Amino acid sequence: MPDQLLFGMEVALNGLMAGVMYSLVALGFVLIFKASGIFNYAQGVMALFAAMTLVGIQNGQVPFAHLINATFGTSIHHFGWQVPALLAILLTVVVMAAFAWAVNRFVFRHLVNQEPIILFMATIGLAYFLEGVADLMWGAEIKKLDVGLPQGINTLIDETTFNAFGYGFFIDNLDIVATIIAGLLVAGLVIFSQYTKQGRALRAVADDHQAALSVGISLNYIWVLVWSIAGFVALVAGIMWGTKSGVQFSLSLIALKALPVLMLGGFTSIPGAIVGGLIIGVGEKLFEFLIGAPFLGGATENWFAYVLALIFLVFRPQGLFGEKIIERV
Repeated sequence: MPDQLLFGMEVALNGLMAGVMYSLVALGFVLIFKASGIFNYAQGVMALFAAMTLVGIQNGQVPFAHLINATFGTSIHHFGWQVPALLAILLTVVVMAAFAWAVNRFVFRHLVNQEPIILFMATIGLAYFLEGVADLMWGAEIKKLDVGLPQGINTLIDETTFNAFGYGFFIDNLDIVATIIAGLLVAGLVIFSQYTKQGRALRAVADDHQAALSVGISLNYIWVLVWSIAGFVALVAGIMWGTKSGVQFSLSLIALKALPVLMLGGFTSIPGAIVGGLIIGVGEKLFEFLIGAPFLGGATENWFAYVLALIFLVFRPQGLFGEKIIERV
C-alpha cells in the first residue's frame, strides 16, 4: 500500500479524534439552546473556568489569593494540601452547579420573554465577567492539568499497523479516551432526554415554554438543570483540552471552533453536534493534507471549517439534523 495513502489514513483517524474534541464543546451550546433558545457565547469560557477551578482545587490553591494579598498585605497562596483527582472533579461539578444557579438567579430570571439578541448579549457579558473572575480566583499563568488520563502514542495501534502495513499510525491515547468519553456522554444525554422525567420536561420546555408552564413545569428548575449539565459538559471539555494543551486563557477560544460544528450538525441536535464535529475534524485534516500543504502553502485548518459552515448556511441553514423552520405569513 502506498505510503501517501497510509499517511492519509492516519491523518483521517487523527481528524476523527480532533472532531470529537470539537463536539464536546458544541454539546454545551446545543443543550442550552435546545432548552431555552439562548445561544450561550460563554460556553468556551465555562470550559476554561471549569478547568482552572479543577486545577486550583487539585493543587490546594487559595481562591482570590492575589486579591487577598494585595488588600491585606499577606502572602498566602496555597492551603498546603493536594486533593485527589476524583474528589477535585466532584468538587468542581458542585462549583459549576452553583454557577448555574447563580446565572439563572441573577441574570436570566430577569430576562424572561426578552428578545433573543438581548439574551445573546447577556451571554457575551457573562463570558467576559466569568473570564475576569477566573483570573482573579486562580491567576492568569499557564497551568498543567493532570487527572491521570493516559497520553502519548498508543503503542498497540502503532505496532499493529506497522506489522500490517509497514507503517505505524500515530494515535494519541488522550484522543482515544476523549472519543470513548464523548460517546458515553452522548449516550447518557440521549437516555436522560428520552427516558427520565426531567428529560421529558426539558424537551417540553424546548417545544413550548408557555405549554410547559401550563402543566406545572418550572422553567427556573429546568434552566438551572440544563445550565448545570452544560457546566458538566464544559468541565469534561476543559479536562480534555486542558490536559492536551495546558490550562490557559486561549482555551476559551475553542468555542469559536465549535460554531462551524453547530452550523453543520444543527443547533438543536445532540447527535448532530457529534456528527458535525467529526465532519469538521476529518475535513480540515484531509483538506490540509490533500490541498492545503501541496497547493495553498498550508495553514488551511484555520479557515476551512468556517468556509464549510458558510456553504452549509447557504444551502442548508438548519444543518444536517436541525429542524427546518417554516413561517407562514
